[in-house]
Amino acid sequence: VDVKQGKLQTDADIEKITAVLLKSRTGEFDLESILFLKFRSHGIHDLGCIGECINLERLDLSGNKITNLAPLASLRLLGVLNLSANRISNLEPLSSCDSLQSLNVAGNLISSIENLHCLQSLRKLENIRLKDNTYNYSNPVCRNSSYRTVLLEMFPNIKVLDGERVVGRGSDLYQLCKDIDDTIKAGSYKNGQVPDHADCKPWVEDSYWEIKRSNSAIIDEAYKQFNDVLHECRLLNNRATHMISQTERSLSLKKQPKQYAV
Repeated sequence: VDVKQGKLQTDADIEKITAVLLKSRTGEFDLESILFLKFRSHGIHDLGCIGECINLERLDLSGNKITNLAPLASLRLLGVLNLSANRISNLEPLSSCDSLQSLNVAGNLISSIENLHCLQSLRKLENIRLKDNTYNYSNPVCRNSSYRTVLLEMFPNIKVLDGERVVGRGSDLYQLCKDIDDTIKAGSYKNGQVPDHADCKPWVEDSYWEIKRSNSAIIDEAYKQFNDVLHECRLLNNRATHMISQTERSLSLKKQPKQYAV
């Protein structure tokens, strides 16, 4: 009966994660055998016994009502964690998740940079998301104008911040776009007026694109030399054809059987 109830729970809101729910959801008999879990938008507010899934590697708990992350402290093999769109303000329990590489906490209640200090011990952490413009998720800390700069200083190993690659292949493009945006914002308007720009000037002179005619004498000489070379090629071709025909004729004579007089 409990198992049936657990299966019914998966189709509705789940207030608390239980062992029965985990087993029925994954089909695993032992919680330690569970490697991947996805409980997206189930109304969860209590993580229950999820900490017993000690071999868990990927976990998606986005879109719930979670406030307390304490049960996650035992998940030392957890590599990817999605906690977006919850009610989290304290990330301290994640400091013991040594294998964590990717963390998404966009759309929560993280209010200051100090709330992120606990993550500095996670040496493998390469991807942090506190803001997601696609879904309009953010955190109060993101309102800080120096938030991005401070975060990159705090986490020197970070490769991706808020979905933008900051190190490695592709980072130059993101930086270029950011510089362009900053330049536009800084220089587009001064005192509420659009600045006057000087008339555009062509990059090259008007005569640059005109086809320059060559000396006709040079063209005639080149044409004559080309015809001479072409004539020599024809002569060589005729000689080669003649020699090939002679060779074929002599070979055919050699192949004919010899006749002896009786």
